[in-house]
Amino acid sequence: MPDVAPDDRRVAVAATATVVPIRPDVVPTASERPRTPWLPPGRTLHLDGRGTTFIREIAGPPGAPTIMLLHGLGATADLNWSSSYGSLAARFHVVAIDHRGHGRGIRNAPFTLEDAADDAVAVLDVLGIRHAIAVGYSMGGPIAQLMWRRHPERIAGLVLCATSREFSGKLREQVMFATVPLLQRLVRATPGLVGWALDHVRPSDALERPLHQWGRQELALLSPAAVIEAAAALGRFSSQGWIGAVDVPTSVVVHLRDHVVPTRRQSLLAEAIAGATVHVVDGDHLAPVRDARRFVPALVRAIEDVAHQQQRPAVAPRERHLQLAQAGGAGR
Repeated sequence: MPDVAPDDRRVAVAATATVVPIRPDVVPTASERPRTPWLPPGRTLHLDGRGTTFIREIAGPPGAPTIMLLHGLGATADLNWSSSYGSLAARFHVVAIDHRGHGRGIRNAPFTLEDAADDAVAVLDVLGIRHAIAVGYSMGGPIAQLMWRRHPERIAGLVLCATSREFSGKLREQVMFATVPLLQRLVRATPGLVGWALDHVRPSDALERPLHQWGRQELALLSPAAVIEAAAALGRFSSQGWIGAVDVPTSVVVHLRDHVVPTRRQSLLAEAIAGATVHVVDGDHLAPVRDARRFVPALVRAIEDVAHQQQRPAVAPRERHLQLAQAGGAGR
């Protein structure tokens, strides 16, 4: 992952939070740094009736609000959030989960977005946490939305990054998701196929070169069948009928050069939630990996907005119009 220097002030449009470095007493010097990013303590948790999952947790400042980090499809918590852990730890109590079939998450269990949402709430139960801000990236966005819908009393706010109310609206997307059942049968018949594809496509190449091997090791933890099941679940997901009922503080982080989840669709999500604030990242869907100096400040600002929103008046209509116009002006 790219190093996030404390004196680097290149931030995303409309995101002014600066990146806070991880404490020097826990970060090795450049000459000593291993070929892995800095990662907070992690441990397995048994969730009654569900299975065993893996989380990372950082206590944060005393009394800090809890944020639950929900990663994207075909990733792990560490691949998605390692560039953000340090800055978030300076402000929040951080909990990051590996979703079922991803990383070290629950194994040998069917994947549904509803189950993933319930898994995350079960983690809060085990940790004794009553309320959390759900922070979802890409696939983590629907999981966060479902956490609010299924467990509204547990969700203090939402931060929705590079995500949408639906993922198969366009014809080409409908065709793509229609092929998922075929892929599921293919993976069952040829278990090594996805591993071969990952080995040759090398999605970990988005990482800095010294971290390539670590990224490939993280990808090797994925269950191909679960990832394809998750893709199928995304194709079926739609919150259009109920997302407007969200009644907790919400921020939407919109990526201006996203070719995976179109920018316009991210903006429509923000428009659908009354009072949602918009934070713009001048980056693509892999910005947490490729451009952490732009993504991390926007993420921090978005979470801070949600954490403090109840102490501030709602976004004025003209300011909100300008936010949405800026976010919807590219990548339609």
